Amino acid sequence: MSHFNDYGGGGGFLPGGSPYSSTSSPGAGRNREASHSLRPCTVSQLLKATQAHSDAEWTVDDVEIGQVTVVGQVITNQAQTTNVVYWLDDGSGRIEARQWIDSTSEEDSGKYGGIEENMYVRVTGTLKAFGLKRYINTTQIRVTTDPHEVYFHILEAVSVTIMADRGFSSVPPSGASTSKGSTSAYTGQASKITDQYSHLPPLQQKIVRFIASQPQSEEGVHVSAIARAVGSEGDAQKISDALDHLMDDGHVFSTIDDSHFNLSI
Repeated sequence: MSHFNDYGGGGGFLPGGSPYSSTSSPGAGRNREASHSLRPCTVSQLLKATQAHSDAEWTVDDVEIGQVTVVGQVITNQAQTTNVVYWLDDGSGRIEARQWIDSTSEEDSGKYGGIEENMYVRVTGTLKAFGLKRYINTTQIRVTTDPHEVYFHILEAVSVTIMADRGFSSVPPSGASTSKGSTSAYTGQASKITDQYSHLPPLQQKIVRFIASQPQSEEGVHVSAIARAVGSEGDAQKISDALDHLMDDGHVFSTIDDSHFNLSI
Protein backbone atom coordinates (compact mmCIF):
# COMPACT_ATOMS: atom_id res chain seq x y z
CA MET A 1 0.00 0.00 0.00
CA SER A 2 1.44 3.32 -1.04
CA HIS A 3 1.40 6.17 1.46
CA PHE A 4 2.49 8.86 -1.02
CA ASN A 5 -0.86 10.49 -1.73
CA ASP A 6 -0.04 14.14 -0.97
CA TYR A 7 2.61 16.30 0.70
CA GLY A 8 2.71 18.36 3.87
CA GLY A 9 4.30 18.90 7.30
CA GLY A 10 5.26 16.65 10.18
CA GLY A 11 5.04 16.04 13.93
CA GLY A 12 5.79 13.58 16.74
CA PHE A 13 4.22 11.35 19.48
CA LEU A 14 3.96 9.95 22.96
CA PRO A 15 7.31 9.76 24.85
CA GLY A 16 7.88 12.84 27.00
CA GLY A 17 4.47 14.29 26.09
CA SER A 18 1.89 11.64 26.77
CA PRO A 19 -1.79 12.60 26.64
CA TYR A 20 -1.98 10.80 29.99
CA SER A 21 0.62 13.11 31.52
CA SER A 22 -0.24 15.29 34.51
CA THR A 23 1.39 18.16 32.63
CA SER A 24 -1.00 17.91 29.67
CA SER A 25 -3.46 20.71 29.04
CA PRO A 26 -6.74 20.10 30.83
CA GLY A 27 -10.13 19.77 29.21
CA ALA A 28 -10.85 19.25 25.55
CA GLY A 29 -7.25 19.63 24.43
CA ARG A 30 -6.13 16.71 26.57
CA ASN A 31 -9.03 14.53 25.46
CA ARG A 32 -8.42 15.39 21.81
CA GLU A 33 -4.74 14.47 22.16
CA ALA A 34 -5.57 11.16 23.83
CA SER A 35 -8.07 10.26 21.12
CA HIS A 36 -5.29 10.43 18.51
CA SER A 37 -2.93 8.14 20.45
CA LEU A 38 -2.47 4.39 20.41
CA ARG A 39 -3.29 2.81 23.77
CA PRO A 40 -2.38 -0.74 24.78
CA CYS A 41 -5.40 -2.35 26.46
CA THR A 42 -6.62 -5.64 27.81
CA VAL A 43 -9.86 -7.09 26.51
CA SER A 44 -11.38 -6.58 29.94
CA GLN A 45 -10.69 -2.83 29.71
CA LEU A 46 -12.40 -2.64 26.32
CA LEU A 47 -15.43 -4.54 27.59
CA LYS A 48 -15.69 -2.10 30.52
CA ALA A 49 -15.13 1.03 28.37
CA THR A 50 -17.95 3.58 28.43
CA GLN A 51 -19.54 6.15 26.13
CA ALA A 52 -21.52 9.24 27.14
CA HIS A 53 -23.72 8.62 24.08
CA SER A 54 -23.55 6.53 20.90
CA ASP A 55 -21.51 9.14 18.98
CA ALA A 56 -19.13 9.99 21.83
CA GLU A 57 -15.55 8.81 22.17
CA TRP A 58 -14.94 5.66 24.19
CA THR A 59 -13.30 6.16 27.58
CA VAL A 60 -11.29 3.80 29.78
CA ASP A 61 -11.07 4.95 33.40
CA ASP A 62 -12.43 8.36 32.32
CA VAL A 63 -9.68 8.84 29.71
CA GLU A 64 -10.66 9.03 26.04
CA ILE A 65 -9.13 6.42 23.77
CA GLY A 66 -8.59 6.50 20.04
CA GLN A 67 -6.79 3.56 18.48
CA VAL A 68 -6.15 0.57 20.72
CA THR A 69 -3.86 -2.45 20.52
CA VAL A 70 -4.56 -5.87 22.03
CA VAL A 71 -2.56 -9.11 22.12
CA GLY A 72 -4.54 -12.32 22.42
CA GLN A 73 -5.11 -15.87 21.21
CA VAL A 74 -7.34 -16.55 18.21
CA ILE A 75 -10.11 -18.83 19.47
CA THR A 76 -12.05 -18.93 16.20
CA ASN A 77 -11.84 -17.20 12.86
CA GLN A 78 -14.52 -16.91 10.23
CA ALA A 79 -13.73 -15.74 6.71
CA GLN A 80 -16.51 -13.92 4.87
CA THR A 81 -16.64 -12.21 1.51
CA THR A 82 -15.59 -8.77 2.71
CA ASN A 83 -14.11 -9.42 6.14
CA VAL A 84 -12.56 -11.91 8.52
CA VAL A 85 -13.92 -12.17 12.08
CA TYR A 86 -11.55 -13.30 14.83
CA TRP A 87 -12.57 -14.14 18.39
CA LEU A 88 -9.69 -13.16 20.66
CA ASP A 89 -8.98 -14.23 24.23
CA ASP A 90 -6.22 -12.54 26.27
CA GLY A 91 -7.02 -14.16 29.61
CA SER A 92 -9.06 -11.18 30.83
CA GLY A 93 -11.96 -11.65 28.42
CA ARG A 94 -12.99 -12.29 24.83
CA ILE A 95 -13.76 -9.83 22.07
CA GLU A 96 -14.37 -9.92 18.34
CA ALA A 97 -11.86 -8.34 15.94
CA ARG A 98 -13.17 -7.64 12.47
CA GLN A 99 -10.67 -7.18 9.62
CA TRP A 100 -12.16 -5.76 6.41
CA ILE A 101 -10.48 -7.03 3.28
CA ASP A 102 -10.60 -6.56 -0.45
CA SER A 103 -11.43 -10.01 -1.79
CA THR A 104 -9.92 -9.10 -5.18
CA SER A 105 -6.61 -8.04 -3.63
CA GLU A 106 -3.86 -10.65 -3.59
CA GLU A 107 -2.01 -8.51 -1.02
CA ASP A 108 -4.90 -8.70 1.46
CA SER A 109 -5.37 -12.42 0.88
CA GLY A 110 -1.69 -13.08 1.47
CA LYS A 111 -1.46 -10.82 4.52
CA TYR A 112 -4.39 -12.24 6.48
CA GLY A 113 -4.73 -15.74 5.06
CA GLY A 114 -2.10 -17.27 7.36
CA ILE A 115 -3.76 -16.46 10.68
CA GLU A 116 -5.18 -19.63 12.20
CA GLU A 117 -6.92 -20.70 15.39
CA ASN A 118 -4.78 -20.92 18.55
CA MET A 119 -2.22 -18.45 17.17
CA TYR A 120 -1.38 -15.36 19.21
CA VAL A 121 -1.84 -12.08 17.36
CA ARG A 122 -1.46 -8.36 17.92
CA VAL A 123 -4.48 -6.38 16.77
CA THR A 124 -4.59 -2.61 16.26
CA GLY A 125 -7.80 -0.71 15.55
CA THR A 126 -10.70 1.19 17.08
CA LEU A 127 -13.40 0.04 19.47
CA LYS A 128 -16.86 -0.12 17.91
CA ALA A 129 -20.32 -1.29 18.97
CA PHE A 130 -23.23 -2.71 17.03
CA GLY A 131 -26.26 -3.04 19.24
CA LEU A 132 -25.02 -4.61 22.46
CA LYS A 133 -22.01 -6.24 20.80
CA ARG A 134 -18.53 -4.66 20.94
CA TYR A 135 -15.75 -5.38 18.52
CA ILE A 136 -12.39 -4.03 17.35
CA ASN A 137 -12.53 -2.52 13.87
CA THR A 138 -9.09 -3.73 12.86
CA THR A 139 -6.58 -1.73 10.85
CA GLN A 140 -3.59 -4.01 11.49
CA ILE A 141 -3.29 -7.62 12.60
CA ARG A 142 -0.18 -9.80 12.73
CA VAL A 143 0.96 -13.04 14.31
CA THR A 144 3.17 -12.64 17.40
CA THR A 145 6.19 -14.90 16.99
CA ASP A 146 7.87 -13.96 20.27
CA PRO A 147 6.11 -15.35 23.38
CA HIS A 148 7.53 -12.47 25.44
CA GLU A 149 5.34 -10.04 23.49
CA VAL A 150 2.27 -11.34 25.31
CA TYR A 151 3.78 -10.53 28.71
CA PHE A 152 5.24 -7.25 27.48
CA HIS A 153 1.81 -6.13 26.30
CA ILE A 154 0.21 -6.89 29.66
CA LEU A 155 2.90 -4.89 31.48
CA GLU A 156 2.58 -2.05 28.99
CA ALA A 157 -1.20 -1.92 29.42
CA VAL A 158 -0.78 -1.82 33.21
CA SER A 159 1.87 0.93 33.08
CA VAL A 160 -0.20 3.13 30.76
CA THR A 161 -3.25 2.68 33.01
CA ILE A 162 -1.17 3.78 36.02
CA MET A 163 0.14 6.81 34.10
CA ALA A 164 -3.40 7.72 33.08
CA ASP A 165 -4.45 7.58 36.73
CA ARG A 166 -1.45 9.24 38.39
CA GLY A 167 0.22 11.21 35.59
CA PHE A 168 3.92 11.66 35.03
CA SER A 169 6.27 13.17 37.58
CA SER A 170 7.36 16.68 36.66
CA VAL A 171 10.68 16.14 38.48
CA PRO A 172 13.53 15.24 36.10
CA PRO A 173 15.31 11.92 36.75
CA SER A 174 18.28 11.97 39.10
CA GLY A 175 21.43 12.99 37.27
CA ALA A 176 19.53 14.43 34.29
CA SER A 177 21.20 17.39 32.68
CA THR A 178 19.45 20.75 32.89
CA SER A 179 22.17 22.64 31.05
CA LYS A 180 21.04 25.23 28.55
CA GLY A 181 23.77 23.94 26.28
CA SER A 182 21.69 20.89 25.41
CA THR A 183 21.26 20.72 21.65
CA SER A 184 17.68 19.46 21.61
CA ALA A 185 14.78 18.68 23.92
CA TYR A 186 14.46 15.40 22.03
CA THR A 187 18.10 14.28 22.34
CA GLY A 188 17.43 11.83 25.18
CA GLN A 189 14.38 10.43 23.44
CA ALA A 190 16.26 10.02 20.16
CA SER A 191 19.04 8.17 21.97
CA LYS A 192 16.57 5.73 23.52
CA ILE A 193 14.90 5.24 20.14
CA THR A 194 18.26 4.42 18.56
CA ASP A 195 18.94 1.71 21.17
CA GLN A 196 15.42 0.31 21.17
CA TYR A 197 15.22 -0.10 17.40
CA SER A 198 18.84 -0.94 16.65
CA HIS A 199 17.79 -4.39 15.39
CA LEU A 200 15.71 -2.92 12.56
CA PRO A 201 16.95 -2.54 8.97
CA PRO A 202 18.73 0.80 8.31
CA LEU A 203 15.84 2.42 6.44
CA GLN A 204 13.32 1.56 9.16
CA GLN A 205 15.74 2.82 11.83
CA LYS A 206 16.10 6.15 10.05
CA ILE A 207 12.32 6.53 9.72
CA VAL A 208 11.80 5.83 13.43
CA ARG A 209 14.59 8.20 14.49
CA PHE A 210 13.17 10.97 12.30
CA ILE A 211 9.64 10.59 13.70
CA ALA A 212 11.04 10.64 17.26
CA SER A 213 13.00 13.83 16.57
CA GLN A 214 10.01 15.87 15.41
CA PRO A 215 7.95 18.29 17.56
CA GLN A 216 4.93 16.62 19.09
CA SER A 217 1.54 16.96 17.42
CA GLU A 218 -1.71 15.08 17.14
CA GLU A 219 -1.38 14.72 13.37
CA GLY A 220 1.98 12.93 13.44
CA VAL A 221 4.61 12.99 10.70
CA HIS A 222 3.60 13.26 7.07
CA VAL A 223 5.05 10.66 4.72
CA SER A 224 6.52 13.37 2.48
CA ALA A 225 8.54 14.73 5.41
CA ILE A 226 9.79 11.21 6.07
CA ALA A 227 10.75 10.83 2.41
CA ARG A 228 12.72 14.07 2.48
CA ALA A 229 14.48 13.02 5.69
CA VAL A 230 15.66 9.62 4.43
CA GLY A 231 16.77 11.21 1.16
CA SER A 232 18.51 8.90 -1.25
CA GLU A 233 18.32 5.90 1.09
CA GLY A 234 14.98 4.82 -0.30
CA ASP A 235 12.58 5.50 -3.16
CA ALA A 236 8.85 5.94 -2.64
CA GLN A 237 8.06 2.23 -2.84
CA LYS A 238 10.85 1.26 -0.43
CA ILE A 239 9.71 3.88 2.09
CA SER A 240 6.10 2.72 1.74
CA ASP A 241 7.15 -0.91 2.27
CA ALA A 242 9.26 0.09 5.30
CA LEU A 243 6.28 1.90 6.85
CA ASP A 244 4.07 -1.13 6.22
CA HIS A 245 6.59 -3.35 8.01
CA LEU A 246 6.83 -0.89 10.92
CA MET A 247 3.03 -0.87 11.24
CA ASP A 248 2.78 -4.65 10.98
CA ASP A 249 5.35 -4.96 13.77
CA GLY A 250 3.51 -2.41 15.93
CA HIS A 251 6.28 0.23 15.91
CA VAL A 252 4.29 3.00 14.20
CA PHE A 253 0.65 3.66 13.43
CA SER A 254 -1.30 5.95 11.12
CA THR A 255 -3.09 8.92 12.69
CA ILE A 256 -5.46 11.30 10.88
CA ASP A 257 -5.09 9.49 7.53
CA ASP A 258 -2.94 6.93 5.74
CA SER A 259 -0.20 9.51 5.14
CA HIS A 260 0.53 10.59 8.74
CA PHE A 261 2.41 8.42 11.25
CA ASN A 262 3.41 8.37 14.91
CA LEU A 263 5.48 6.08 17.10
CA SER A 264 3.48 3.48 19.00
CA ILE A 265 5.56 3.75 22.20
